[in-house]
Amino acid sequence: MTMLEGVTTRPGGRRPGATRTRVDILAAAQRSFAEHGYVLTTIRGVARAAGVDPALVLQFFGSKDGLFDAALRDDPPVRALVTLAGEGDPSDLGPRLAARYLELWEDPHTGPRMLAVVRAATAAPSASAMVTAFMTDEVMLPLARAIGADQAELRAALTGAYLFGVASARYVLGVAPLAALDREAAVTYVAPVVQHHLTGDLTPP
Repeated sequence: MTMLEGVTTRPGGRRPGATRTRVDILAAAQRSFAEHGYVLTTIRGVARAAGVDPALVLQFFGSKDGLFDAALRDDPPVRALVTLAGEGDPSDLGPRLAARYLELWEDPHTGPRMLAVVRAATAAPSASAMVTAFMTDEVMLPLARAIGADQAELRAALTGAYLFGVASARYVLGVAPLAALDREAAVTYVAPVVQHHLTGDLTPP
């Protein structure tokens, strides 16, 4: 059964409320982006899955880019990474962050959503820009600021870029031998680099 099967198309007519309608559209969009990717997802297809008129999707989100951005920011799994900064000492944040990040990728519920985001980022420049802005502004930058590090913006960009690259190589491209490592072993290699980006000396050599 695919992620889109079992979705009942509702008849036309008045919807129970704007909030509920928006939630239904976002849920249908997230399923479509995860199942079909950014390029093959269409406003018409999302509208059909949500049981609404395509014009209503455009009314709420303006375009497919707007729909993707909203779906990305609607309770994204990676936002939970920000809370790690307050759960322990910054000196061991790298291992905790790396472990949680890889765990999210391998979780059967959150993994497909994260895979859809990465694939979208490589499929269209507009999607790539939205993913980059979201990861930097709403995940990595708040995390860097929460630990009180200097050069927070640079640290956020370096951390986000590194983790994004690791995930792409390990889970999207299947680059060996990184993809063959079990998660615990992968964390031991990834964590020191993450820790350096977050709290290490960033003075250029």
